Amino acid sequence: MTAVIECKDVKRTYVSGKIEVQALQGVSLNVSAGEFVSLSGPSGCGKTTLLNIIGGLDRPNGGDVRVEDQWLNELSNSQLADLRMNRIGFVFQAYNLIPVLSAAENVGFIMQLQGKSTGERRRRAKQVLDSVGLSGMENRRPAELSGGQQQRVAVARAIASSPAIVLADEPTANLDSKASDALLQLLRQLNEEEGVTIVIASHDPKALEYARRHVRLVDGQIHSDA
Repeated sequence: MTAVIECKDVKRTYVSGKIEVQALQGVSLNVSAGEFVSLSGPSGCGKTTLLNIIGGLDRPNGGDVRVEDQWLNELSNSQLADLRMNRIGFVFQAYNLIPVLSAAENVGFIMQLQGKSTGERRRRAKQVLDSVGLSGMENRRPAELSGGQQQRVAVARAIASSPAIVLADEPTANLDSKASDALLQLLRQLNEEEGVTIVIASHDPKALEYARRHVRLVDGQIHSDA
C-alpha cells in the first residue's frame, strides 16, 4: 500500500538551559493509507515530538518527513498551515479549544477557514458532537464543560472537516471508561468505514488495543514495530 506518512532518519534536539535533550534520534517510519497505528513508550520517549513533526507543527533538526506527496522541509509555514487545515486532523492533549467560542463554533472553526457555509458548519458540528456524546451541548463554551467533555469537543473538531489523516496525542486522557470506549470506537469507525489514517500516541492500554500496528519508542528511537 502507498505510504501517506514517511519519516526518514528524523532527529529532533531541544536545548533546555545548558542541557541538550535528544527527543528523536534517527526515527524512520512509514505509515500506509488506512492504517491505525499506535505510538507508545515511557514519558519523554518522543511520541508527542514525532506527532508534531509529522503534522508540521515542529521541524526536525535532521532527516525529513513526507505527508502524502509533499516533503515537509520544502514547504513554507503558510503551506504547512494549508496542509494541516485541509488534510490533517489533530487531537491535542491540552485540547487547544478557543475559550470564547461555543462547542459548535470550535468544531466548525477549521471548516470556516476552509470557506464552508454557516449552515454547512452548523449541520456538521451537530453531527460530530452527537457522535461523541455531546448532543445538546453545542452552545456551551469550554469553561462550561468538564475536562472529558472538552476532550470530546477536540476530537469532534479534528474529524469535522473529514481529514485524510488524524493525529491524536493521548486522546483518551481525562475520559472515563465508557467515554473512552465510545471515542475509540469512533476512531475505529472512521478508519474502517472512511479509510482515515489514524496515528495515536498513548499510555492507555485500552487505546493501544484498538490499533492494528504498534510502534514503541524508547529514548527517541523505535524499539519495536509490530
